[in-house]
Amino acid sequence: MTEPLKSADIMMIQRILPHRYPFLLVDKVVDIDGTSSAVGIKNVSMNEPHFQGHFPGNPIMPGVTIVEAMAQTAAVMVGVALDMADKELLVYFMAIDGCKFRRKVVPGDVLHMTITTLRGKPGGKVWRFKGVATVDGEMAAECEFTAMMDLPKE
Repeated sequence: MTEPLKSADIMMIQRILPHRYPFLLVDKVVDIDGTSSAVGIKNVSMNEPHFQGHFPGNPIMPGVTIVEAMAQTAAVMVGVALDMADKELLVYFMAIDGCKFRRKVVPGDVLHMTITTLRGKPGGKVWRFKGVATVDGEMAAECEFTAMMDLPKE
């Protein structure tokens, strides 16, 4: 019996998510505990296209991309736990609730996104997650979100 994966590098992430540059917003997922929790890592770089206009001379990662990065982390966690690599998993937002932004995220920051599953089970379509994004241990954003897993037909 093989040990379940506890992390996903960028190659595994691309086998699970359909997202590609410039909208692939997670570099690595670590500490994967089945479908219960995981931590996504995003290295924020000045060469990302949203910094050209948000804001010239004062680059700040848009809050919506932080939330999207948390959702991508959740999708990778579920994808790894349910062995969805190369199976064309699609995930759609259904709701974003209680979203709060606490600090700016700027180029050079490393964003850590801790995701916890609040509701969802293998084979289920609707999942709910809590996400907390931090930089250097300081909260940058938090929210709860609901997503629909469009699982491929077997």
